[in-house]
Amino acid sequence: MSNDHRLIYLLSIVQQTLKDHTNRTLAEMGGKVTLAQAAILFLLKEKDRRYMSEMGQVMGVDNSAMTRLVDRLENAGLVKRRIDPENRRAISILLTPAGRREAAAALSVIKRINEEIKKDYSPAEVDAFKKILGGILRKFKTPSISSREHGRGV
Repeated sequence: MSNDHRLIYLLSIVQQTLKDHTNRTLAEMGGKVTLAQAAILFLLKEKDRRYMSEMGQVMGVDNSAMTRLVDRLENAGLVKRRIDPENRRAISILLTPAGRREAAAALSVIKRINEEIKKDYSPAEVDAFKKILGGILRKFKTPSISSREHGRGV
C-alpha cells in the first residue's frame, strides 16, 4: 500500500472500510442506526427542527436519499416530522428522546473508533494527517457543504 500512488483510490477504500467498520460496530453495540443516520441525529442534537434539504446539504446527500434516511429514523421512533408553524408547506425534523439517547450511544462508539485510528500514531502524525485531509477538503469541496458543520461528531 505504501507504494500505491492512487490517492483517490486509497481514500475511497479507506472511507468505505471505516464506514463498514463503524456500521458493524454500531450494530454489535446494540445501536439502531448506521453512520449516515447517526450523522442526522448529531445534526439535530446540535440544532433541532432542521429541514431535510439543509441536512442533505451539510451531509452531501441528495433529497431522495435524505428522505429514505429520515423515513428509517422516524419508523424507529428516533425523529418526528413536524409542519413548520412559520411556513406550513415546510416540514422540519425533530429529535425524540429516544433519538437523543441513540445519538449519545452512537457518539460513544464513534469516539472510540476515532481513538483507535489515532492509537498507533504520534500526535504530530495525527496533526499532519488532519492537515492533509483538511487541505483536500478545502481544495475540492463544493459550496453547498458547510465547513463549520461538515463531519461534526464523526
